[in-house]
Amino acid sequence: MTSRPRLAITLGDPRGIGPEIVSKAIGDSRVRARCEIVLVGPSGAGAAVDHTVGEWTRGGSAALAGGLAGQSIECAVALALSGTVQGIVTAPIDKQALLAGGYDFPGHTEMLASLTGSHVAMMLASDRLRVVLVTTHIALRDVPRELTAARIIECAKITTRGLRELYGIRAPRLALCALNPHAGDGGRFGDEDETLLAPAAREAGIAGPFPADTVFVRAMRGAFDAVLAPYHDVGMTAIKVASFGSAVNVTLGLPFPRTSPDHGTALDIAGKGVADPASMIEAILECARFSEVRADVKK
Repeated sequence: MTSRPRLAITLGDPRGIGPEIVSKAIGDSRVRARCEIVLVGPSGAGAAVDHTVGEWTRGGSAALAGGLAGQSIECAVALALSGTVQGIVTAPIDKQALLAGGYDFPGHTEMLASLTGSHVAMMLASDRLRVVLVTTHIALRDVPRELTAARIIECAKITTRGLRELYGIRAPRLALCALNPHAGDGGRFGDEDETLLAPAAREAGIAGPFPADTVFVRAMRGAFDAVLAPYHDVGMTAIKVASFGSAVNVTLGLPFPRTSPDHGTALDIAGKGVADPASMIEAILECARFSEVRADVKK
């Protein structure tokens, strides 16, 4: 790309720290030098938006906040699909408020997939570790039903393509994290790793399954470019212990780059001026870099 990429940034839930960390991030000299910014969100939230989706009044309801956050996401996606922006960075949302506001999605990832008609995968990434979730926002009791060979294979394909397009890794090395302790220990702690995960990994052409207590360490030491985690918390715990505050949430499989910070709305500190914008800054810088890498890969 010959010019700086243009990115849409949503303010997220206006009750949370989203408007504050966005305002702080776009004032950072690294961000200003790296990309052009288009702010999307409600007026009255504490940031001067370029595309207004409605009005927020301090003390408004969770349903209003969730509705405005959902409208902001819809607007940002429309800008990206039209080519007006080359990528999207989203500030945190509250999932219950999103539902109350009329958007029945567990989170950004699922909503973005629906709006674009894409098959996606959720990845948290830092300079130390990349973790991709095979299943995302579901109850732990539902994981055995949702964790299928087809889902593992599809996730591996999306991850491979995403690492090529966004990171320029020509031959990504992927590992699958086991479901059970010690990868089932020969069936003693469950046979899913032997009967389901191992055949799926072979068909997908990836390594594993490896026990959770070793595979992330191996990846951090350079053995793998990304680890596929079978359920939310085993993957998110690993990446947040390794890189909390500097990791970036990346949605793989979309027709444009999308990133977000690695934390939530932090309603308890909203409005106090103490929110740390570090992860939001990283998310913006990564999205800008992804936009350029993706453009170069497609040449």
